[in-house]
Amino acid sequence: MSLNKAMIIGNLGRDPEMRYTQSGQAVTQFTVAVNRNYKDSNGEWKEETEWFRVVAWAALAERTAEHLRKGRKVYVEGRLQTRNWEGQDGQKHYTTELIANTVTSLDPKPREDGAPEPAGARSSKGGEPTGPSGGDDFGSSDLDELPF
Repeated sequence: MSLNKAMIIGNLGRDPEMRYTQSGQAVTQFTVAVNRNYKDSNGEWKEETEWFRVVAWAALAERTAEHLRKGRKVYVEGRLQTRNWEGQDGQKHYTTELIANTVTSLDPKPREDGAPEPAGARSSKGGEPTGPSGGDDFGSSDLDELPF
């Protein structure tokens, strides 16, 4: 048995960038910064940041590109994939990416009057929560039912 599953919570480091493949499939890339606080050997608090490259495909790619912006807090779930290629200099390059199957905004969704929606609030369509902390779940199996 094998398992390749990754889950992260962090902040977008830049706006998502969407493009289309030659076959017309949407693909969106963005980075997520995940912070870790720890005490060093001297007992002093330190913070380190790990950056993750995230790739979303198809309808998930379109929704993340449309609704997410730099600085937003997100939950991303998917699998890790390492790609390699040969650069113009002849060197082999590697990158590891999180291929997303779920992207959930953890920031409160603003109300129509501009104020943020309280955490756990219900959406105006269907009365269902829109995701953890009232955010938008872009990886739902019912993508057409999202309240946008």
